Amino acid sequence: MGEQLIELDSRRRATLKAGRHERYLVREFADGTLVMEPAVVITEAERRMSDRHDIMAHVESARRHPEDATPYVRRTERSG
Repeated sequence: MGEQLIELDSRRRATLKAGRHERYLVREFADGTLVMEPAVVITEAERRMSDRHDIMAHVESARRHPEDATPYVRRTERSG
């Protein structure tokens, strides 16, 4: 991106002419420095699941070994 001079409008807003992401978490430091970090929004259920190390270990194992997955069979194709 390089450097760019950014001026605030009357409502203290700025328009940035850069960025590859749509959302950023911005941190302001005591000296006025702003640091923008790309961010994503997740659901509360996803956050709770990510805190469960046992579940995340199963997810990572499934990602590493997709050949071990059990194929999904549609209900209409199941016997009985």
